[in-house]
Amino acid sequence: MDRDSWAFILALIGTACWAICFAWMRRISTRQTDLLDEIHAQGKRIEVLSRAEHDLIKEVHPQVNEIKESMEEVETVVKEDPGKAST
Repeated sequence: MDRDSWAFILALIGTACWAICFAWMRRISTRQTDLLDEIHAQGKRIEVLSRAEHDLIKEVHPQVNEIKESMEEVETVVKEDPGKAST
């Protein structure tokens, strides 16, 4: 084999390596894009759940204050007359 044949063979090998590398990088890029899409969708779901949770907390918060006030009333009655609270 002469020098030109070796150069041609090495050029073919280089082209094949470039094609394999390109396909590999494309596969990695596609998987990365899919992962980012999943993360984005997950973020949106978390945001929706967070808003729902916030709305529930806003709805329950006044009731918590009312319960606390009624518990303080019960506590006052119990401290004043422990026998009366059990009947």
